[in-house]
Amino acid sequence: MRIAALPLVLFSLFSATALAQSLTVEEARVRAVPPGSPTTAAFMALTNPGETDLALVGGSSPLAGSLELHNHVMVDGVMQMRQVETIPVPAGETVRLAPGGWHLMLFELARIPVEGESVELTLTLDNGETLTVEAPVKRVQPMEMQDDGQHGSH
Repeated sequence: MRIAALPLVLFSLFSATALAQSLTVEEARVRAVPPGSPTTAAFMALTNPGETDLALVGGSSPLAGSLELHNHVMVDGVMQMRQVETIPVPAGETVRLAPGGWHLMLFELARIPVEGESVELTLTLDNGETLTVEAPVKRVQPMEMQDDGQHGSH
């Protein structure tokens, strides 16, 4: 009887592992900002190695009173930042959160993040999973990550 239960136990362990690794986060960083700034932004590369489309639907950080998902869109020839409900991460693809594109905005900062320290970010996916990452605070140039795939780690 015990041998018959073994495949079920192994399947359960495999399923939990697959769910826990549904999205990988690389190159996470929080923008260093001047004293007095009420907001900052976070950038990263989200990779979905699975076969099911996922989406980032929210997040939080102890550094911020609120965290929102944002994108930049061109409206009548002017680039504007807009809050979005989701950031899609299609199966088998990498989505870059970068200046001038998708990014996370951190509002109501508890304090100004200091360059070199790490900020905890908790990301919430549409499948209910949460991922916690440590993002170093760095100076981020406006177009630095747009072509980041062509360069080594910054």
